[in-house]
Amino acid sequence: MSVLIRGGGDLASGVALRLRRAGMPVIVTELPNPLAVRRAVAFSEAIRAGTVTIEGQVGTLIAEAGDTAQIRATLTAGQIAVLIDPEAHTIRRLKPAAVVDARLLKQVVSRPADPVALLIGLGPGFTPGVNCQAAVETARGPALGRVYWDQPASADTGQPDPVMAQTGTRVLRAPATGVLTSRARIGAVVEAGELIAEVAGRPLHAAFRGALRGLLPTGMPVTAGLKIGDLDPRAEAGLCFQVSDKALAMGGAVLEALLTRAEVRAHLWD
Repeated sequence: MSVLIRGGGDLASGVALRLRRAGMPVIVTELPNPLAVRRAVAFSEAIRAGTVTIEGQVGTLIAEAGDTAQIRATLTAGQIAVLIDPEAHTIRRLKPAAVVDARLLKQVVSRPADPVALLIGLGPGFTPGVNCQAAVETARGPALGRVYWDQPASADTGQPDPVMAQTGTRVLRAPATGVLTSRARIGAVVEAGELIAEVAGRPLHAAFRGALRGLLPTGMPVTAGLKIGDLDPRAEAGLCFQVSDKALAMGGAVLEALLTRAEVRAHLWD
């Protein structure tokens, strides 16, 4: 039986990577137009490219979400199956051993319509016994990666994690509503004031020198204020193509939660 992960962004992909490395079949479900900005380390990019490889692990788009035979063939080949299935109808068809909600919506979400043996929620909005069985702490600090069975994950602070004292300025947001045109590539080290992107003719400049860890693709419709990129003040290009420590911590936490439940553990490698 597989583990189904809702969401294919960078944190969700860290979970997918660790579970796959542990030998578990993994399915990722996403939106038709994924909003993950760290596209170099997001399995959601398979929706645009057909396949994506992250640290040696291949993720492959299943063109028809209902193609059970192709999903199973992809899993048997050791690849992660990526589906366009925002409502997670795949749960009913494949009956995964567990579901991980890693969409990071940062709000209270409803449980899937179909019954799930173990539902694990990442971050704000998840409370065990209400909309999940286990919640994983995503806030940096001493509790990062802890698995809660009897208390909710911390509420959203509205502020990104600081990196070298940079907080809000490292998150790049659309300056207007319209279609995005990128003017820099992921992995590039840009200088303060350098043009990174334009939306509806409005420019977006770098607030400081840093490496562009993520940016939505050219042609993507966006709304004013939407997160469209991520600038890293460490200015190390190689980090843009590595799964982050936080994403790997999320993977370890989910692995712990899965192995804690004997009734789930028995089916993880079926």
